[in-house]
Amino acid sequence: MLDLKPIVDAILAKYALPQHGIHGVAHWARVLENGLRLAVVTGANVEVVQLFAVFHDSQRVSQKSDPSHGVRGAAFAAQLRGKLFDLNEDDFDLLFVACAGHMDRPTDDDPTVQTCWDADRLDLSRVGTKIDPLWLDEATVDEHSDIMKWAERRATAHTIPKLIRRDWGISTDQWQARAVAKSERKAR
Repeated sequence: MLDLKPIVDAILAKYALPQHGIHGVAHWARVLENGLRLAVVTGANVEVVQLFAVFHDSQRVSQKSDPSHGVRGAAFAAQLRGKLFDLNEDDFDLLFVACAGHMDRPTDDDPTVQTCWDADRLDLSRVGTKIDPLWLDEATVDEHSDIMKWAERRATAHTIPKLIRRDWGISTDQWQARAVAKSERKAR
């Protein structure tokens, strides 16, 4: 497993959006956990999946439409390659394709790229978007529906993965305070 903390720190040093936003740290961590679960069954390259999780939305400049953010995320990964992580050329090409195409292309024949995309798409219900099965690998829908349901539940509940604090050293107190305030507003 890669030590993602230095990479996350480098991303957050230049991150244009609130790290607590819908495309921020909690989303990256859920995508990471989704991807790791899927990789066990798809055989995807775990290092590429891990790096995709933190880079794919790292260069967003808008919470709404931002069509070039994936390409910018891939380019930022290229800047940090050899400094904060190493990947051979073939694996880096997979990471680049995964980041650059995650919003535009429905599926990919490479299991690592598709696992990255599925990991991200399984977190769409965080923004109220229903997952389109045509944009997922058939095995994710048919054979791994347990992972799909698990991920969707976590996205809908805006689960804050423990790895954010444990592995990345980021305080989650602000998220927890927001969740309490939100539930109190709903109770009124």
